Amino acid sequence: MPHDQSHDEHPHALLPSDPALRVKALETVLTRKGLIDPAAIDVLIDQFETRIGPQHGAKVVARAWSDPEFKARILDDPMPDLIEMDMTGGQGEHVVVVENTERQHNIVVCTLCSCYPWPLLGVPPAWYKSDAYRARAVREPRKVLAEFGVILPEGTSVRVWDSTAEVRYLVLPMRPAETEGLSEADLANWVTRNSMIGTGQPEAPS
Repeated sequence: MPHDQSHDEHPHALLPSDPALRVKALETVLTRKGLIDPAAIDVLIDQFETRIGPQHGAKVVARAWSDPEFKARILDDPMPDLIEMDMTGGQGEHVVVVENTERQHNIVVCTLCSCYPWPLLGVPPAWYKSDAYRARAVREPRKVLAEFGVILPEGTSVRVWDSTAEVRYLVLPMRPAETEGLSEADLANWVTRNSMIGTGQPEAPS
């Protein structure tokens, strides 16, 4: 900080206003001090931008909707196919796929912290990590689902799956009737992140 600043000027006023500039400045300082490797940072950025995210889970769901043999395999054990599709890694070492049907709707929560299949769904949303969701999803799942806009018929049961550090879950939502005849790529556009957690349904792309 310059020493000749006026007394009424807040020190933070001299910082870049754009968060991206602040991050870049911090990265530059840490790099010059030898505390970080820019190449390693680039790998992490690529990881978050391209190698993880709900677009990958959507591809799995779309393929299951259009390929009965694939669907049967991932419901039994998805890991061999996920490994082949390069959709595993940190936070996704062991995934279980659970299928929504007219008789049962599945919802996923992590009651202890925020265990979540990052390679398939990306970074967990803030509400998934909140104390309210973690407690209420177990106690009153129908009310929680209704608050997300998921209203289930009385004849449909709700099953809550509690993720752990060892096992994470991916919900396979029911395929909408309107998607009949769509290609696998087009089907993926209907799959929402929340539908793969159980707090949403597939939606027509805008």
